[in-house]
Amino acid sequence: MSLSSQANLAGYSAVIESSRHLSSALPMMMTAAGTLKPARVFIIGVGVAGLQAIATAKRLGARVEAFDTRDVVEEQVNSLGAKFVKIDLGETGQTDQGYAKELTPEQIIKQKDLQSEVCARSDIVITTAQLFGRPAPQLIDSKTIDKMKPGSVIFDMAVESGGNVEGSVVDEIIIKNGVKIIGVSNLASNVSGHASLALSNNFNHWICDFYDKDTSSINFDFEDEIVKSSVIAFDGKILNERFQ
Repeated sequence: MSLSSQANLAGYSAVIESSRHLSSALPMMMTAAGTLKPARVFIIGVGVAGLQAIATAKRLGARVEAFDTRDVVEEQVNSLGAKFVKIDLGETGQTDQGYAKELTPEQIIKQKDLQSEVCARSDIVITTAQLFGRPAPQLIDSKTIDKMKPGSVIFDMAVESGGNVEGSVVDEIIIKNGVKIIGVSNLASNVSGHASLALSNNFNHWICDFYDKDTSSINFDFEDEIVKSSVIAFDGKILNERFQ
C-alpha cells in the first residue's frame, strides 16, 4: 500500500513535469489562428504509476497510448480513454502482487524494436518499468531517441534503479538531438503534502491493524498475508523473498 500510494503520486508528477518541459500544449485548442493538435503521450508500463500517468495526461487533453507486457491491463487502459498498444512478445505474465514479470533479453529487444515507431510519433514518452532488487530494463535506446522529433520529451521514472532510457541521468535533463531526457528522482516529493499524508496513513493503518492492546506490542502473525508481504526482516533473519 505504501508503494502504491507513492507510485500513484509519482505517475501524476511525471506528467506534470513532462508537460512543463514540452514546447507545446497538451490539449487540442481551437484558436483564431487555427486548430492546435493535441500532444501525443506514450506510457510504457501500466502499473500504479502508469495508470495515474494515463489518467493525468487524459485529463489534460492529450492523446494517450500505453503498453504493458501484461495483456490483462488492456481493459484498464481503455477504461481511462487511452489506446492500448499491442506488441506480441510471446509468453509473459505477472507476479502474485500483480506486477509484470521480468522479460528475457530476446523479449526486451523485440519490445524495443516494436515500440520504437510509437515513440517516434509521440511528443512525450514516460517509462515506468522497474524490477524489485534488480536494475531496471533498458527499453529506449539511442536508435529510438534519434527517431523522435526535436522538442519532444522522454521521462525516465526508473532512473534511480538504472534507468529505462539510454543516457538518462539522475536529477538531470540530458538533450540528445533536440530530445529532452528527464531523470527526476523522488517524484512523490513534488507533491509532498499528499505524499506525507498517504504514507502516514499507511503506517497508521498497519500499526492499528496489528497492534495487540493486551500485550502492548505488534502481533507478527506470519500466516497473515499482509504481515508476510510487508515485513522484510524479523528476529535477525531476512524473511521477504525479494530481499533474500
